[in-house]
Amino acid sequence: MPALKFELRNLLTITFLLIAVTTASAQKTQKAEKKKEKDYAQLVDPFIGTGGHGHTYPGAVLPFGMVQLSPDTRLGGWDGSSGYHYSDTVVYGFSHTHLSGTGIPDYCDVLFMPTIGDPQFKNTDYRSVFKKRNEEATPGYYKTFLDKYNIEAELTATTRVGVHRYTYPSSAGKANIIIDLQHRDEVLDSWIEIVNDHEVRGFRKSKSWATDQQVYFYAKFSKPFKTYGIASDDQLIEGKTKAEGKNIKAFLQFDNPGEVVSKVGISSVSAEGALKNLDTEVPDFDFKRVQKAAKVTWNTELNKIQVEGGAPTVARATQTAQTDLVESGGAKGRVPKGKRPAVPDYAKIKQTIFYTALYHTMLAPSIYNDVDGQYRGLDQQVHTAQGFNYYTVFSLWDTYRAENPLLTLIDRKRTGDFIKTFLAMYQQGGLLPIWPLASNETYCMIGNHSIPVIVDAYAKGIRDFDAAEAFTAMKAAVNRNQFGLDNYRKNGAVLGDKEHQSVSKTLEYAYDDWCIAQMAKMLDKQQDYAEYIQRAQYWKNVYNNQNSFMQARVNGGWYTPFEPTEINKNYTEGNAWQYTFLVPQDVEGLIKQMGGKQAFENKLDELFTTSSKLSGNAVPDVAGLIGQYAHGNEPSHHMAYLFNFTDSPDKTQFYLDRILREEYSEKPDGLAGNEDCGQMSAWYVMSSLGIYNIAPGQNEFLIGIPQFDKAVIYLENGKKFTIINSGAGISRNNIYLQGLSLAKKAYNKLYLNYSDIADGGEFEVFTGRLSNKLFLQDLEKPLSQISDNVIVANPYIIGPAKNFKQPVSIQIKSADSDAKIYYTLDGSTPTANSLLYNQPITISATTTIKAVAIANSKSSFIDEASFVKEN
Repeated sequence: MPALKFELRNLLTITFLLIAVTTASAQKTQKAEKKKEKDYAQLVDPFIGTGGHGHTYPGAVLPFGMVQLSPDTRLGGWDGSSGYHYSDTVVYGFSHTHLSGTGIPDYCDVLFMPTIGDPQFKNTDYRSVFKKRNEEATPGYYKTFLDKYNIEAELTATTRVGVHRYTYPSSAGKANIIIDLQHRDEVLDSWIEIVNDHEVRGFRKSKSWATDQQVYFYAKFSKPFKTYGIASDDQLIEGKTKAEGKNIKAFLQFDNPGEVVSKVGISSVSAEGALKNLDTEVPDFDFKRVQKAAKVTWNTELNKIQVEGGAPTVARATQTAQTDLVESGGAKGRVPKGKRPAVPDYAKIKQTIFYTALYHTMLAPSIYNDVDGQYRGLDQQVHTAQGFNYYTVFSLWDTYRAENPLLTLIDRKRTGDFIKTFLAMYQQGGLLPIWPLASNETYCMIGNHSIPVIVDAYAKGIRDFDAAEAFTAMKAAVNRNQFGLDNYRKNGAVLGDKEHQSVSKTLEYAYDDWCIAQMAKMLDKQQDYAEYIQRAQYWKNVYNNQNSFMQARVNGGWYTPFEPTEINKNYTEGNAWQYTFLVPQDVEGLIKQMGGKQAFENKLDELFTTSSKLSGNAVPDVAGLIGQYAHGNEPSHHMAYLFNFTDSPDKTQFYLDRILREEYSEKPDGLAGNEDCGQMSAWYVMSSLGIYNIAPGQNEFLIGIPQFDKAVIYLENGKKFTIINSGAGISRNNIYLQGLSLAKKAYNKLYLNYSDIADGGEFEVFTGRLSNKLFLQDLEKPLSQISDNVIVANPYIIGPAKNFKQPVSIQIKSADSDAKIYYTLDGSTPTANSLLYNQPITISATTTIKAVAIANSKSSFIDEASFVKEN
């Protein structure tokens, strides 16, 4: 065996040496090669994610655009969060704002609907059926046909302007456009004004997820309307050019217009701002020009990553399929008649999924300032963005994991603007954003995840912002007394009997604290580093070493009865399985707590293979299950990569392949769960490239399996990073690593450094159908370990129910085997001079037990339990 191992290594070395002997002329050709723009927009299918629970919309939008002009087919409900669901066949109209993949409905503001005949103001009267075969959607363009009226409706957009083109039948004597300001959510105030026979302006203030959202609009029409009417509470108001109220609608009527182009600018600031946006971005009524420009803009963004191949060619795949039939088709060795397989173009399918995913990563956040820089801030005041674009719709609990790291690679200028937006929000509201929507902070989800976005950007050289102010803002965010943060600081964990979602909050807060520690290190703030690197380890205080799960702390002990599959109040949209591995900042620490690499690997195996079913609360977000791994929700997204820390990194390769194949498709229900403003798609993009950062804030990208023969990332510094996997084009079963090279030299790590990518170059992986443990065992593993200021985990107190009648026995334990436990029974604070715990304690009266674990002169937080004697 040693001889065989030696020969294999020699063979691999020779292979890499042959690769390295590339001619100088070929290298010069590659350096001289310029990016050739390709039409990747044609591969994007905006209908992917509009079915199932993806919650995306198919309408017209530019990258990160303020306007999302799309059809509305639903008035509410979870699966109507975006306003559209692929299964619907009735459309209410076309509104100008939409959310991509959220789990809460909002937006869908300022609805336009073309109709024929006498104007109707109730949506059940003016809505129309439509057929799926008449729908078409490409980046920046949408089209459908309204069967009720025989009207073709087309949509396109610029950043701040939506452009409609309605083609009415030739017999349309009364051709209308209904403008509905009551549509969808609760209206707090609205008004509309007929400016002249070509122009209308208005305002809508509404309450939904965003409790105070303001949208102004200004619309111009390519043809004059002959008459108009304004309705309040669905009743026409005679002789009025302006009306205000909570149920304001209007109709504009054209006389046999044929085609009408409507262009609508929006603004959060004023009608004048909406007009300025409109006139600046769409000065004419050339629908085709706007549509063409939208496609060009999308192609510019999509070309930041160019991929080729991804599967065997149709010819190769057909030949392989026929060979398989021959091998099982009898002695004559012929393909049975009528059984020649029709093989899909898997490469095109995979590219469609990839570019649609990349498209989805660019729908949010959305620009919120007008062309003159003005925007409405979280303080509801008007401000001006100086030298940057101000954004909204930050789904940070989701997107910090892969969406923002992707944009940090391919869109650094915009990432810098995101951070400047965060700081503007901090200046105006005193808090870094959590989940800002329009000019509102929704406080949705947990954690303070603008922090990892800032730190990851700074670590990767994006520093065009006030780092000192950002650091102050980060510390302010985690030191406020809200959402259990005070409890977390006091006890080293959020306690389950004090705060809901305590386990999830503890883990997310600890990760944010680790990010602050990394920022402190980069800013050479040693005292801050020491404080926050300790807080980054508070995850240890919710880790139960008795069962190897993250579990809520209640009355000094553990939440019982405990079932790891149960979705309950202790976790955010998940259970113990889906949160136990959420320690990306200290994987080695978690491995140690679990008892070593093999125990850790066994636990990961069980995560993916258990046959146990979800229990407890029914949460639809917990979807895309492989065992108890839930790809449909974000806390699981890094977990397949954790096998890279074990002696079986081939399992990372196996499960990545399975997730990519099973949880994504080219169909409308092709997402495992909510798109969540780009995160679900960003995971696909990064994993398809074969690199993933499990802990944004550090610079290691773990290696998975690149899904394409070739992928080129074009960087803003003018360089390009090329990732090659020729095995992807040979067989779809080539999912295991056989060799690696970087810059034409043999590579022996399971991760890439950010500098490897930023410096440009070529990274090649060699793949095969069988796991190559011999090759993998010598690769350097990634590093995720906190070795500074290591804390002592809190002890835990085990007893019966809090209330008792007969004398009870109490145990005190610690996850740290070398720690000594000291305790008191009189409510006083325990120290190293208190009673040393060495055997169970019997109590027969109401007692408050306090305990502390001490190791290497370091002390844990005090653990406290109260037991009450009942008469």
